[in-house]
Amino acid sequence: MKLEIVTATRLSQAEFAGKSALALSLRRMMPDARMELSVAPENKKGLPEIFNAHIETGDSDAIVFVHDDVWIEDYYLYDRVMEGLKAFDVIGVAGNRRRVKNQPTWSHVDDSFTKDNPENLSGRVSHGNFPMGSVMVFGPAPAECELLDGVFLAARRRALRESKALFDPQFDFHFYDMDFCRTAKSKGLRLGTWPICLTHQSVGVAFGGPSWVERRTLYRRKWSD
Repeated sequence: MKLEIVTATRLSQAEFAGKSALALSLRRMMPDARMELSVAPENKKGLPEIFNAHIETGDSDAIVFVHDDVWIEDYYLYDRVMEGLKAFDVIGVAGNRRRVKNQPTWSHVDDSFTKDNPENLSGRVSHGNFPMGSVMVFGPAPAECELLDGVFLAARRRALRESKALFDPQFDFHFYDMDFCRTAKSKGLRLGTWPICLTHQSVGVAFGGPSWVERRTLYRRKWSD
């Protein structure tokens, strides 16, 4: 079975290969005939446009959508993903077991950014500029979830195609992950967290900026519950 890793970057192809966290960490694992890396360099398109194209035209059995500023520390990446996709249709490294009305992120429950109760959260993500960053523990994993963090999402390609579970282009960089999870759940797919070790260089979205607020309005207009 084949695994395609898809990412988009503002960097040129050469810059991505030479200095991005994702490329440098995957270099340890390549070549691996079971995995292939697909990069959209110098990208100015929304992530859904990039991701949907690979869902619809690729031929791998499984697909990973990951940010370019992620250090993949688990060199059993292929095995971890395939194990997770035996249990769920879509997996991530962190998520929420429940969903509440008008929550602004997968881990917060209101517009004051109140963190959800620990018993509802699942997974672990490290943060830092270098590999092996400080670990943020959300809760036990694996666990079935309603929402997953978009930093790392993996899915069975056939399940996405057959159910027509795609990313919505109106959510170019903000809310694309929450919207995708809602769509996947509405199509009958099962979502869950899975233990995969990585470090994200970013601490998260710049909540509250004009673009983020605009996408929040669109998201709430689409999903009124």
